[in-house]
Amino acid sequence: DVQLVESGGGSVQAGGSLRLSCATSGYTIRNYCMGWFRQAPGQEREGVASIWPGGGSTYYADSMKGRFIVSRDNAKSTLYLQMNSLKPEDTAMYYCAAAPYCHDGLLNAGDCSYWGQGTQVTVS
Repeated sequence: DVQLVESGGGSVQAGGSLRLSCATSGYTIRNYCMGWFRQAPGQEREGVASIWPGGGSTYYADSMKGRFIVSRDNAKSTLYLQMNSLKPEDTAMYYCAAAPYCHDGLLNAGDCSYWGQGTQVTVS
């Protein structure tokens, strides 16, 4: 049974930092591209960051470049998202996802086979 479980969300003041984690089980994470997505109320889900299986290639949405860092520890079957210089517009539910195939650029939601349940990030 494949599971992705996000943690690390919470409430933070603008300018602060949070580190999200996504613990995976039930499949071999090193075979998958991984991504972070977010969805704010009334808005569509959008890609935040993506990382290839070996971690050598990463991609970010323009508004996250220079502020967010995606990383992975395949030995721990865990994906991370370090979020710095947070802004109120970063407030959203954040989801991790796994895709069996990679491509240049951010993963699309349709690329992903597995999803976590989300963790809320609120920036005030």
